[in-house]
Amino acid sequence: MLANIKLVALIACLFLFLFVVIGGGLHLNPGGAFLAAATGTPLVIHFFHRQWSPKAVERDPLPSSRSPGFVRHSAEAQASHPCASKTEAAVRQ
Repeated sequence: MLANIKLVALIACLFLFLFVVIGGGLHLNPGGAFLAAATGTPLVIHFFHRQWSPKAVERDPLPSSRSPGFVRHSAEAQASHPCASKTEAAVRQ
């Protein structure tokens, strides 16, 4: 219950902040400032939830562009290269 009240209060403060800053900064009339704050508040909330969610840290930023055989690191690519063992032997000497 207290967490919900805190969340609603934070959203209201964010809305009022955007209402004043956007409305005053862009010299909008009250209706335009209200519309900008009303549309900006959900966008800001979505951005911060996405930015700091635990999944955002762990997930792959480009999951759909990588095929299963895609090599993630250059070290893996070099290790799988046919001449990798020869190169390692030459470096060790």
